[in-house]
Amino acid sequence: MKLLGNSSHVISPLPKCQLYRCCILPIVLYSFQLWFYNKAPLLYHMKLLNKMQRRAAIWILGTFKTSPSEGIEALAGLIPIKYYLQKLAKRSLIRLFKLPENHIIQCLLDDSSHHPNSSNPHAIGSLINRQRNITKDHIIDSKTKSYGIFPSFDSLHQEFIPGQHIVDIFSDRFSFNLVDKKGKNNIRAQELDNLVLSNSIPSSALIVTDASIKDNIATSIAHVHQANSPLIKTVHHAVFVTSSEAELFAMRCSINQACNKDNISNIVVITDSIHSAKCIFDSSSHPLQSHSAAILSELQLFFNKSQDNSIEFWECPSRLKWRFHKDVDKDSKSFKSTPIFPCKTSWDFHKKTDSNDIVKQWKMHFQAPDSKGNNFLNLLDNDYNIIELLYIKGGPWLQAFRHSNFLCTRATQAITNHAPIGEYRLRFFPNKNFSCLCNEYPIETRRYILHEC
Repeated sequence: MKLLGNSSHVISPLPKCQLYRCCILPIVLYSFQLWFYNKAPLLYHMKLLNKMQRRAAIWILGTFKTSPSEGIEALAGLIPIKYYLQKLAKRSLIRLFKLPENHIIQCLLDDSSHHPNSSNPHAIGSLINRQRNITKDHIIDSKTKSYGIFPSFDSLHQEFIPGQHIVDIFSDRFSFNLVDKKGKNNIRAQELDNLVLSNSIPSSALIVTDASIKDNIATSIAHVHQANSPLIKTVHHAVFVTSSEAELFAMRCSINQACNKDNISNIVVITDSIHSAKCIFDSSSHPLQSHSAAILSELQLFFNKSQDNSIEFWECPSRLKWRFHKDVDKDSKSFKSTPIFPCKTSWDFHKKTDSNDIVKQWKMHFQAPDSKGNNFLNLLDNDYNIIELLYIKGGPWLQAFRHSNFLCTRATQAITNHAPIGEYRLRFFPNKNFSCLCNEYPIETRRYILHEC
């Protein structure tokens, strides 16, 4: 790493950050679940990891070794290692729900009451209360986490068996029509209008779906049209799900209604969430698998009815404000529902909220001057708001000066106030000259340089 960062022309700050996050961290944190769990002593491990990340931040930015740790970590687009470990641990806890029910780890998580004929004497359900209280392990934490998540994975469903998957059998019966990102909105709107006219026959069903989320309550709506006339309207509400899940559930309900009509041979689905539609035909393990399996089962029966039956998926972005989709979008935002508690959360929503909670903790802790440095300079964005902490794509600071090591180093020194100026020399080298070169100010401070000198 030192050799790569030794020259100002070899590797720029952003690739340095990517190299550290993609190569160094996975190696260092390999199998961290063995020592990072509830009630485990972490002081020694965290001391080593904090030292490592501090060195990485200094290497990325090229700043002084006296710079405050959390300040330079934020500038380098690195979340503090303790929060990063918490995020990985929470994701690792819910990753067990991707395993099938007959997996050996699922057998260990069996929490049924203890009885003499138990099939697995090492299962959690076989432990008495005293043993549970003193047991410390990653699997114990996973079991505690499992009570609030409803299952969404179904990797052993018959629709995902190789050779029986719909992609293998009916690959020519479904298609996707995506938006040209370089094209104009009016061109796409005209294409959709022509699509409606060409499918105005009784044997074709036009489905327009949308979903909205407000106060963690998702509303999934689908309008089914046949021969340019409204046929069916489906409305469903769910709590603690993501927008992708709500969109896919709207497709699931509407496709089910269209497939059950005897005279329908062609189904056209228009949605603004085309990535959710692609998940239907994705045979890999993903959190939308239960919805995908239900839709695939319906499509299998639909395709088997006739060799002419087919389905098309058309992308319609919300910014297009196409008339049919605009009506569905307005309809989805008009409902006001009250959730019924307690409610379980989806796997994807749990993953998202855990990540957001970690970032909120980081932002709250970063507001303290002793963590980021007493002289940390809060910069403003184009809307005159203080730049928020982010670690996605290197963070806001590293994106601004990612191409130049020289600019990155100078900017970091100015923001942290650890720069070779009189104010810094007065603090660390009081015997040296700390006056401004203009001889008009006794101490060369950052504020004087930026505003007056």
